[in-house]
Amino acid sequence: MTQIGSLPARRSAVSRALALGASAVLAGLASVSAVPAASAAAPPPVRVEDRAGDHLTVTVRHAGPGRDGTYRLYCHPAGGSHPDARRACDVLDRNTHWGREPFAPVPAGSVCTMQYGGPATARITGTWAGRRVDAAYDRGDGCRIDRWNRLVPLLPDLSAPRPAAVSRTGAWAGAGAQERTRA
Repeated sequence: MTQIGSLPARRSAVSRALALGASAVLAGLASVSAVPAASAAAPPPVRVEDRAGDHLTVTVRHAGPGRDGTYRLYCHPAGGSHPDARRACDVLDRNTHWGREPFAPVPAGSVCTMQYGGPATARITGTWAGRRVDAAYDRGDGCRIDRWNRLVPLLPDLSAPRPAAVSRTGAWAGAGAQERTRA
């Protein structure tokens, strides 16, 4: 049997417990919401490998003779076995913007033209701008062809006539290489 005289005491105990619990939850939420804001403003820590410079390995397949192969690229300063290291580094620098990933895949749901750019594929791995890179490329539709073409001459220019081999200047034959030989 419940005693009428003890109900106010129970209600006040329940009210105090609820008030303490609510204040604990609010304090927890305030501390959690402050963490992302503080961490978003601070840049990530610089690692030892970030200081070594930008370096990528580019593997191209099914693009044809003089274009297929695996190339090493070092930037800042430009070097490596890539046939046009300086211009490849320049195109990467032009495509690197704060908040945008230069090697990002075509966004899901993109409306792309139904065209086939050939069987060529490429894989780019390494470090760029202090971040790990592992990106795959193909030319299966208009969006993926455009994604490939944005990185020419890091990737070979497949709209240019096929070279029998790498040109005398060391560049993949294409518009840029032809302009340099005329000058």
